[in-house]
Amino acid sequence: MNELYWRIFLNFSFFIIMLFIAGFYCILVTRNLIRVMIGLELLIKAVTLFLVVACYVSGQAALGQALIITLIVMEVVMIAVLAGVVLSIYRHNNSLDARRLRELKG
Repeated sequence: MNELYWRIFLNFSFFIIMLFIAGFYCILVTRNLIRVMIGLELLIKAVTLFLVVACYVSGQAALGQALIITLIVMEVVMIAVLAGVVLSIYRHNNSLDARRLRELKG
């Protein structure tokens, strides 16, 4: 691996790790379902950025583009379904608090 590629990878990997930690922290700490969705988005964006950097460094641009487009399509579908579930929970509970999900019966 070239020295320049190694520096690029190290610089971006620090940011990717910080983004991943922020998303994971957001999912674990909060009780608001909208914030959980935002944390999940941060995790997916960290994985996408990692794929971009890894494919650039390794020289596999075509493979990287295919993987990233597939990941983006899966992300959109997952967030759309999750937003529908959160909206349905809000209509039944009048709250976005995840602790109130235990009160649901059915």
